Amino acid sequence: MRNFQFYNPTRLIFGKGTLEALTTEIPKYGKSVLLIYGGGSIKRSGLYDKVTALLQRIGANVTELPGVEPNPRLSTVHKGVDLCRSQGIDLVLAVGGGSVLDCAKAIAVGAKYEGDMWDFAVRKAAPQGALPLGTILTIAATGSEMNSNSVITNEATMEKIGWSSPYAYPAFSILDPELTFSLPRDQTVYGVVDMMVHVLEHYFHTDGNTPVQDGFCEALLRTMMDAGSKLVNDLENYKLRETILYCGTMALNGMVSMGFAGDWATHNIEHAVSAVYDIPHGGGLAILFPQWMKYNLDAGPERFRQLAVNVFGVDPSGKSDREVGLEGIEALRRFWDSIGAPSRLADYDIDASHIDAMADKAIRFGPFGNFRKLQREDAVEIYTMSL
Repeated sequence: MRNFQFYNPTRLIFGKGTLEALTTEIPKYGKSVLLIYGGGSIKRSGLYDKVTALLQRIGANVTELPGVEPNPRLSTVHKGVDLCRSQGIDLVLAVGGGSVLDCAKAIAVGAKYEGDMWDFAVRKAAPQGALPLGTILTIAATGSEMNSNSVITNEATMEKIGWSSPYAYPAFSILDPELTFSLPRDQTVYGVVDMMVHVLEHYFHTDGNTPVQDGFCEALLRTMMDAGSKLVNDLENYKLRETILYCGTMALNGMVSMGFAGDWATHNIEHAVSAVYDIPHGGGLAILFPQWMKYNLDAGPERFRQLAVNVFGVDPSGKSDREVGLEGIEALRRFWDSIGAPSRLADYDIDASHIDAMADKAIRFGPFGNFRKLQREDAVEIYTMSL
């Protein structure tokens, strides 16, 4: 296990009826609020009316930024930064899923920076501060509600890049499972896949003596599969929504990954795909991660064996680690197929025409991945296997 420091300042407010916490949390930071949301689903569900009523109750001055894209764009970040500066915003409030939260993080740090926020994504500069950020989550998926990560797409250069900063942690996040009831089946499936891959990205590491962390990851995966398989056919089941919502947060808030460095190569590979084709992140991960697993099975078959036995219940009797590991990969693919996740890039009408361009984007910062370092040619092979 590596030496590590753990830090997470986000106040997590979880459970039924917790939206009311807005009236006590927001006044801690000021009255001028930038309200950020997506394409209108919060209006159709009635959440917008509830949020604005609570903001009116505390006398907040509200400026709105609607229309955040599923893969949030740099141009939208620029609009938000301009509003923060021109309206004297005290607090950024994001209402929606991971894309809205990611965009809000970029706006919050960009508002405290003289240059272009994209400098943070391309590692030209690092944030030195941020406006306070509050979030109200409507989708269980990315874990952005309790971490310092964000992913932004530069539509001008067709690049989708993740970045992170201690300044990007939300000050508070409200998670009411009932607010996820309106999420359609396909988005629910993408969310389950996304959080599972977050755990799997953690799981594939080369640091030793992590039995507690491994156990956390394995328990999360088993729980996600059990609850997720039921939830996709029972979308307004409170207990299932509650379980999945909590799983999504725990998958990427740092609690299960202390003391080691996960892989994260597949996220890098997928970001390049959705930068070019603008596909759902969870859908891209469902296609690519099993292929990454097959491609890297021989780099550490004992790790794949442990996953197969402890999560998928594969019987290892009389089999090599590689054989057991392959059965585990196949079991994961079957599970994602069973809940309706895509399995090939062709499901999004993606062919081989832009593989080279995607590989160039994947290697932008050099060799990537920690379980096994990947080069450009490795990305090309995984894309080809995924067609």
